[in-house]
Amino acid sequence: MPKSVLDTFRLDGRRALITGGAKGLGRVMALALAQAGADVAVASRTLGECQETAQAIAAETGRKTAALSADVSLAADVERMAREAEAALGTIDILINNAGINVRGAAQELAEKDWDAVLAINLKAPFLCARVFGPKMAARGWGRVINMGSILSVIAIAGRAPYASSKAGVLNLTKVLALEWATKGVTVNAICPGPFATDMNVQLLQDPAKYKAFVDKIPLGRWGELHEIAGAAVYLASDAASYVTGSALFVDGGWTAQ
Repeated sequence: MPKSVLDTFRLDGRRALITGGAKGLGRVMALALAQAGADVAVASRTLGECQETAQAIAAETGRKTAALSADVSLAADVERMAREAEAALGTIDILINNAGINVRGAAQELAEKDWDAVLAINLKAPFLCARVFGPKMAARGWGRVINMGSILSVIAIAGRAPYASSKAGVLNLTKVLALEWATKGVTVNAICPGPFATDMNVQLLQDPAKYKAFVDKIPLGRWGELHEIAGAAVYLASDAASYVTGSALFVDGGWTAQ
């Protein structure tokens, strides 16, 4: 048993991979895991951004880091990413499936390629990544898979058909994988953020009317600040959450409580 409850949140000796880890919520979570003691690899399609993030995290925390370029919607790229991550850091204990995109518009205005692009990154990619890393975690008897859902995993907003559909799928994918690996020491959970000031939401942040429309639905009366996702990630990645699997942690200022 650990000496104190705070010890259960430490990630010393663990190695984590965060997709979409170069910026936004992904970067914040990668830094948080490193601050808790983990070595971290950050991956996205843009290697330069990943390198800058990895270097900054290493400089701040002293942890070992790696930068990887991959299109996580492609199985071959995911398999290559896994090999490169393991070569750089060792076996991966913690996977955060954070990469995501959004295409907004009324259903009749969206093209087939819009639907396919969102589903590929938001839903197919977490499956592909979990399929590669999860069995290895299970074989070692310890692992954490964290999928990024959304408030749109459980509610709907007009003009978000691909995104909401993908995030609803992420929630059930999380539950299925949790059941499959429940006896293997691997937990699978989802973090479901509400509105945060990320690059994906720039157009909403810059439109006062749309911004207010969102704030009016949030009991805390404001958007989330990026650092407010960190605690959820560290918790679900750590031994503090050892009896939590198949669950969704909503970090949404109370939106879905209404």
